[in-house]
Amino acid sequence: MVVLTIMLASVAAALSAAVLFWKRTSRRVGTPPQRATYEALHTASEAVAALRDGLTPDTAVKAAPALRRLLGTPAVAVADRTDLIACEGSERHAEALGRRLHEVVVSGRPHLLNAADLGCGHGGDCPMRAGVAVPIAVDGTLVGALAALGPSADAALMRTAAEVARFVSTQLALAELDASRTRTVQAQLNFLRAQISPHFIYNALTAIESYVRSDPERARDLLVGFAEFIRWTFREHSQYATLAEELRFVDTYLELERARFGDRLVVSLRVAPEVLPVRVPSLVLQPLVENAVRHGLERVSGTARLKISAEDAGHEAIVTVEDHGVGVDPGQLAGVLSGQWGRESVGLRNVDERLRATFRTDHGLTIETGVGAGTKVTMRLPKFFAAVSGP
Repeated sequence: MVVLTIMLASVAAALSAAVLFWKRTSRRVGTPPQRATYEALHTASEAVAALRDGLTPDTAVKAAPALRRLLGTPAVAVADRTDLIACEGSERHAEALGRRLHEVVVSGRPHLLNAADLGCGHGGDCPMRAGVAVPIAVDGTLVGALAALGPSADAALMRTAAEVARFVSTQLALAELDASRTRTVQAQLNFLRAQISPHFIYNALTAIESYVRSDPERARDLLVGFAEFIRWTFREHSQYATLAEELRFVDTYLELERARFGDRLVVSLRVAPEVLPVRVPSLVLQPLVENAVRHGLERVSGTARLKISAEDAGHEAIVTVEDHGVGVDPGQLAGVLSGQWGRESVGLRNVDERLRATFRTDHGLTIETGVGAGTKVTMRLPKFFAAVSGP
C-alpha cells in the first residue's frame, strides 16, 4: 500500500509538471498549425462532454460556448424541433432567432440571415447584423438547428456552420446509440427477472413449509431469506452491481437451496478481496449458480459439490462457477447459448449476451463440460471499465 501510494504521488507530480510545462511553453512550442489543431480538438472535446447526453436545453447551454469557439463567431444559437434552447452571445435576438431556426427545422434547408431576420433594431452598433442557420439531423431525421451570428455572413461561414452541425449530429447519434444500448440491456435484465423459475419458488416454499413445525425459527429465517431474494430480484436497482453485492445475493439463494438439499449440498467459496468492488451487470452470477444447481446437481445422488471462485488476475477478475454434476455434451453448447434449448438455457444465454454487450464480444461466457464430468462456467470481468463506473 505504501509503494502504491508513492507511485500514485509520483504520477500525480509528473502530470502536474507536464501541465505546468505546457502552460509555460504553449506559446513557444509547436507551429501555429499545431497549436490551432490542439485548440480545436480541446474545444471539440468540451462540446462532446455535453452533447453525448442528447439535445436538451441543459446540454445545449453547456455546449454553446464551445460551439461558438469552434465557429469563430461572436454568437451562436441552438434550437430543438420546437424551441430555441440555447443562445450564447446574442440574447437580445433570441425571439427572432427562435422563429428563424424553427423555419430551418421545418424546411431542412440552410438560411442566410440578415438584420431583418434577426429583428435587429439596434442600428450599426450591433455586432450581430448577419448570420447563417443550418439544420441538425440524426440518421436522416431533423432534430434541431444551429445558427452562427456576427457582423457579416458569407459562403465560408455557411460551410463552417454545416461542418459543426455535422459534428453535433455525430455526437447526438452516439448519444442515441448509448441510450439504445442502455434500453436493450435494461430489457434483457427485466426479461431475466421474469424468468424466475417456478420450479425454484415451489421448492423453496416447500422447504420452508417443512420447517414450520419442526423448527419454527429456521422456517422464519428461510422466509426472510426468500423475501430478500424476491426483493433483490425485482428491485429498481442500477443495471450494475459490485461483485460483493452479487455474492451476497448468491448466498441468499444458496441458503434456500441448502434447506432443500440438506447436507448433500456442499459449497466451496473462494474470493480474492481485491475483486469485491469490481462492477458487473446486475444478476450475472446467480443465474450461473442456479443453472449449476438445477441442471447439474439435482440429478446427482449423494454429495452435490459446487465451487464458486473470484480471482484477481491483474486487470481482470476471473469468476468461475463449477459443479461436479451430470455435465453436458460439448456438442450441445452452441445450442445452449443460441437459445435452441428454449427456457432451459435462458439464464446462461441472457448472461452471455449482457456480458458481451457491456464489455465487448470477447468477454462472453466460457463453458467447459462433458457428459458425467460436470460443468465449469467462467467470466472474465475487466476490473476497470468506463461504461460501468459510477453509481
